[in-house]
Amino acid sequence: MSARIDVVVVSYNSAQTLRACVEPLLGREDIAITVVDNASTDGSLDAIAGLPVRAIDAGRNGGFGFGCNAGMAAGDAPLVLFLNPDARIEPEDVDRLVAVLDAEPDVALVGPRLLDGDGELIPSIRRWQRASSIWAQALFAHRLFARAAWANEINRQPEAYEQVAYPEWISGACMLGRRPALEAIGGFDEGFFLYCEDMDLCARLVAAGHRMRYEPSATVNHVGGHSAPRSALLAILADSRIRFARKHASRPSAVMQRVGIAVDAATHSVAGLRRPGYARGHAAALVAALRSRTARHGTA
Repeated sequence: MSARIDVVVVSYNSAQTLRACVEPLLGREDIAITVVDNASTDGSLDAIAGLPVRAIDAGRNGGFGFGCNAGMAAGDAPLVLFLNPDARIEPEDVDRLVAVLDAEPDVALVGPRLLDGDGELIPSIRRWQRASSIWAQALFAHRLFARAAWANEINRQPEAYEQVAYPEWISGACMLGRRPALEAIGGFDEGFFLYCEDMDLCARLVAAGHRMRYEPSATVNHVGGHSAPRSALLAILADSRIRFARKHASRPSAVMQRVGIAVDAATHSVAGLRRPGYARGHAAALVAALRSRTARHGTA
């Protein structure tokens, strides 16, 4: 029986969680699992040695999108499930996601309800980044206007997660997509090393006429879902947000977003003075925003 679903897991120093991630999906003839390891130094692939899993040693860390594309290219199933190595999904929940794509031809990507290790909801219904949301975060206005869509890029209202939704974009922690739609847009943009590659993927699918869907009946446990970016990665986050703005916003909005990202880094570096590591991380993000070498507006 040919696989109907290719599961792609991108690993980077994920030895502690990788086996638990893939084990629930073993034994299904309609599921093929591919693990792409981005030059881990912790022996991640050793953790799944002996399992019926296709393991690809990428030989370098080309980023999350790079790994996803490599894993997708290794298979040919009509559906592709991208799953973080610190996430766990049961087969019946995969089936619920598949049922959505079977029922709604205009939906290209569907994402589940995400729960953390304690069973608490991880908000995952997303809105595009906009100049208003970036400046709201920079000036801490998103805390005053917690329910305002213009100020927040994530819907944090628990009641929203009890029903089906069609968000602007969904988290790459777990998303099931149609291979033809993904291949038609060239997969992930590997110019995003980390962060925003899932938002960009959804934006390009929407531009191609597809919809995203959130499915509350399917559940995934995502151990690291609430984790804030490590201080050393804040500069990469800033650069990725600027890249997204240049690709998808008008030129004036892209400029406003870049300035807002720089202001956000400055205000948060001051606010984080009691946490030297984060203060340094935000300072590095400020430098990245001022020196960003991401693609010019309208290019990849």
